[in-house]
Amino acid sequence: MTDPRDFVAHEAALLDERRFDDWLTLFTEDGHYWIPLLGAAQADPFSHNSLAYEDRLLLQLRVDRLKNPRAHSQHPASHSQHVLQLSLIEEETGDAVRLRTPFLYVEARGESQILLAGTARHRLVRTPTGWAIREKRVDLLNAARALPAIQLFI
Repeated sequence: MTDPRDFVAHEAALLDERRFDDWLTLFTEDGHYWIPLLGAAQADPFSHNSLAYEDRLLLQLRVDRLKNPRAHSQHPASHSQHVLQLSLIEEETGDAVRLRTPFLYVEARGESQILLAGTARHRLVRTPTGWAIREKRVDLLNAARALPAIQLFI
C-alpha cells in the first residue's frame, strides 16, 4: 500500500472488523495513540489531561482485554463503524507524512449506540514493509463534554 490515504482507510477497516492484533502491528515501537481532552486546542499530551495517551504497551493491554472472554464490558461485544472523509496530506517530508481525516464514529454494544465526530491526525513513517503509525491523534468534536465509555479505538 503506497498511498498513505489508503493506509488510513485500511486502519479503520481493521478496527471495524475487530482485528485488533493486526491493527496494533501498524504502530511503530515508539508509536502513540492520543485523544486530547481539549481537542484540537491541546498542543501536547503533557501540559493537560487527555482522554487517552497510550504507548504500544498500553495499547497491547487494551487489545488483550478486548479479546479476553471474561471482560465484563464486552458482554455483549462492542462493534464499531468508521465513516471517513477523504484524508488530506498536510505535510510530507522524506519518509514521513502527516494526514488529516475528518470522521464519524459509531460504537454499538447491545441496544446502545454512541456517535462521535472529529478529526484523526496520523503521523506515518515509511518502513521497509510499508507505512507505520508513529502517532494517531484523535481530536473529538466537543471533547471536553461528558462522554460515554468508549470501549474500542476511534
